Amino acid sequence: MVNDKILYDLDDSFGKWWEHGFGAPKMTNNLYPYTKMFSPIVINHLKVKNRLVMGPMGNIDMAEETGRPSQKMISYFEERAKGGVGLITTGLIPVSFGIDPTVKELGDLSYFPRIDRSRTVFSGWREVAAGVHSHGANIFIQLTAGLGRVGNPQCLLTQFKLPVSASWNPNFYIPQIPSMRISGRKLNKLVKNFGQAAADAKAMNLDGVYLHGHEGYFLEQMTNPAFNRRSMGKYSDWQRFGIDVVKSIRERTGDRFPIMYRIDLSLMLNATYKEKMDSVKSLKKFRNERTVQQTLDYMVNLVRAGVDMFDVDLGCYDNWWLPHPPASMPSGCFLDIAELVKEYFAANKIKSNAGVEVPIVAVGKLGYPDLAEQALRDNKCDMIMLARPLLADPEWPNKAYRGECESIRPCIGCHEACIKEFVDGGHPQCAVNPRTAFEEVFSKEIPLAPKQKKVAVIGGGPAGVVAAKVLIARGHEVTLFESNHEIGGTLRAGGVPTIKYEINNYMHYLQHEVKELEKNPRFTLKLDTTATAESLKGRFDSIVVATGSHIVTPKIEGADNKNVVTVTEALLDPERVKQAKNIVIIGGGDSGCETAYWARIELGKNVQIVEMTANLMASSCTANRGHILHYLDNSGVITHNLSQVTRIEKDAVYIKKNVHPSVPNPYNSWQPILPENIHNPLAPKIGEKYENKLLPADLVILALGTRPSEQIYFDLVSSNAAPEIVRVGDAIRPGKVFAATKSAYRTARDI
Repeated sequence: MVNDKILYDLDDSFGKWWEHGFGAPKMTNNLYPYTKMFSPIVINHLKVKNRLVMGPMGNIDMAEETGRPSQKMISYFEERAKGGVGLITTGLIPVSFGIDPTVKELGDLSYFPRIDRSRTVFSGWREVAAGVHSHGANIFIQLTAGLGRVGNPQCLLTQFKLPVSASWNPNFYIPQIPSMRISGRKLNKLVKNFGQAAADAKAMNLDGVYLHGHEGYFLEQMTNPAFNRRSMGKYSDWQRFGIDVVKSIRERTGDRFPIMYRIDLSLMLNATYKEKMDSVKSLKKFRNERTVQQTLDYMVNLVRAGVDMFDVDLGCYDNWWLPHPPASMPSGCFLDIAELVKEYFAANKIKSNAGVEVPIVAVGKLGYPDLAEQALRDNKCDMIMLARPLLADPEWPNKAYRGECESIRPCIGCHEACIKEFVDGGHPQCAVNPRTAFEEVFSKEIPLAPKQKKVAVIGGGPAGVVAAKVLIARGHEVTLFESNHEIGGTLRAGGVPTIKYEINNYMHYLQHEVKELEKNPRFTLKLDTTATAESLKGRFDSIVVATGSHIVTPKIEGADNKNVVTVTEALLDPERVKQAKNIVIIGGGDSGCETAYWARIELGKNVQIVEMTANLMASSCTANRGHILHYLDNSGVITHNLSQVTRIEKDAVYIKKNVHPSVPNPYNSWQPILPENIHNPLAPKIGEKYENKLLPADLVILALGTRPSEQIYFDLVSSNAAPEIVRVGDAIRPGKVFAATKSAYRTARDI
């Protein structure tokens, strides 16, 4: 029997992972040539050219509203096939329309791609398959039973229907809304739908199916006793539904059509929340989660039913940083999980119906060629799944094959474009790659400008470097001005904490790109140079202002004291932080909480956070927010939400705090913050009861947001310094890397 202690050990290690054997990898090529990564593998009877799998990234709003794959989606997948990946998997495709109301919108339309609606969707899938196959890759379609309790409860307003689940379970987004127990008749229909969708996929020339059985989606709600508490009927056996689905697919597609299954070894809720499982209302029902041994037994039975391959992770929506490991999580975080499954299958001589070993795909921030190759050589897994890394750089496989690892554009783990963007109403994109999901709009080859110009770019952060690269490709003569001694902008400070190693890697990538630009005689780099309207006037045809933003200084008594610094100053002067004992951080946004993590967990300081609103990291993706909050809570960082600083002294901060019992727990990581345009009429009202408090502080860090550093732009405009003057990135509207690169790329393509 496999002991679940491994889960508790992992929860402990993921907070301070650099002390538990996890490293912070870089884009090195120490193991080149990558012979294992680029060796073929057989799945059932399908021979895949290499060991790299493009993971599913939810193709939300990338299809027509009928569900037919659009040109956006077709071009998006073909771009990744061109980049050299062996196997592509799509995002989730529901087979539950008419059963799960959360997957449908009014008018029988959907933001999901479909393969079940009618023949009108089929031609799109044939085009997807043709585009992928033309570049030597294979593609599996990810079929899902639906969302269930993790679906949008808006269906209650638009369709007057409750979300569904295996049993009566609270909805994830609004726990006050129940998800009702689905009938056995509808479950039988779902089983048949899986078989039909798989048969259609095979007929559309797709190479296999990929079952969406993890993360607490509907298939897992049926196959995990945490959610499935049925006491009657055949599906009171929590394994039965998943096994019936596989048998239905086998019956419709035959023995040679590959079936892949995505599963979590554990929801890991008990290991994550421990005693909170007994006190948090929305978690109480889920205590009887599948054990590791139960999962392994279930996987064996799935193989007997016809599954050919698994990828294995941990967690669910209620601890969302696990299935979606953010920037602050370690790379290779689930390699030990993949190895555990491989060893179990080997020890029990588990073979697929094709008579071969069952490949295990490793997941979890493996976008570094040396890390991926070492995992394969160590036999921890059989294939490597790259999801976000292939959004950041579709050419990842080709570059790794050539050993050009330093030129791979790294994912920064921000989730801002690939997940949060579609949660907020858009479609998946990428913060560091402005072409991702716009391949049908922007050609890979940047066209030459009709007239070559002399262009100045002010600022060497992400926006400035992206703009300079595009402008050089356009044929212009470019001078890049940077006031600091190196390229990077705010990334120089942002990459200081260990948990921000991927930001640091991205900064090194930008520096590498600038070095490549310096080989071009049309490019000039001016470091340690502050550009002014006077110094640039009359010298350039166009000026691009990419000066970024600066930290807001509040109008608080004592804000100019010597013990007060901005978050940027603190990160760039870590010795000063190390000398402090008691630190108060004013501002509980991303930078404030990440700095608190650094100061408390990495440096061991006493840390308190003061935040004016109810929630910490309110604008961050749920996964990124959850990981930080969970470990800030565990480490004893004290947070004062709904609190206002009244004055700062040399050794203390005075605040006015709302201490009403209705003030929400700032460390609630098991429930998301709804988008601003979504009103929750069931949200509890917050009362008011204020107390004045004194917080000891020999160092106060200001993390109150930013304002555009825009004065140079207005100076340039007022002095008519050039015929064309534009702003990009934070110099227009402070945001994150996503907004900066998109702005710079699009603007520079038009100059």
